[in-house]
Amino acid sequence: MRVSTRTAADGEAMCPYRLVLEHVTSRWGVLVLITLLDRPHRFSELRRAIGRVSEKMLTQTLQTLERDGLVHRDAKPVIPPRVDYSLTDLGREAAEQVRALANWTQERMGEVRKARELYDAARER
Repeated sequence: MRVSTRTAADGEAMCPYRLVLEHVTSRWGVLVLITLLDRPHRFSELRRAIGRVSEKMLTQTLQTLERDGLVHRDAKPVIPPRVDYSLTDLGREAAEQVRALANWTQERMGEVRKARELYDAARER
């Protein structure tokens, strides 16, 4: 019997679209994509616009989205260094889809709250 240890590469080979879906719909991925829809941002601007994200987490999210071809990193050789992040065409397409879902969530939040209240009340009985 052969024992297999799964790695991220194994998961990517088995179901690559799932990983991209996870990246796009992750907590910070959604916010990065939606924020970059407006315009390119420098790292610090992006971090302030998103709020409550650590530098490490934002860096990892940007690297992941860049690897997937959704975000473009433009490092300018100036002092101090300047790095701008923007969406690629593919990233803009994904961001539009994510924004539509975010808008739907916002529009339907009253119904979600009501459903939660009904659910919680039924569970308490």
